[in-house]
Amino acid sequence: MSKVSYITPDGSDVVVENAEGNLMKIAVDNQVDGIDGDCGGVCSCATCHIKIDAAWTEKVGPASETENDLLELEDDVDESSRLGCQVEMTEALDGLVVHVVGR
Repeated sequence: MSKVSYITPDGSDVVVENAEGNLMKIAVDNQVDGIDGDCGGVCSCATCHIKIDAAWTEKVGPASETENDLLELEDDVDESSRLGCQVEMTEALDGLVVHVVGR
């Protein structure tokens, strides 16, 4: 099982052990502040906007074209921005750190 750390907008660190699924679902299931997941994970709302910690960007990989199109409509987007619903946790991502953008 894999572990992921969410750094919330207020600076809190929420660590989820045994994380399975996409980062949005994991956050919603664990009441991580700033992740709403309004669309249920179908890449249509951006309420799960996160920033991948620089140390993990390459391992997580780039956003898809559809994801980038939606992110273009958001504020505070940069090269580390992703939608949590589009990032699946894997054992290769054990220890992943993400920063919650929040609304």
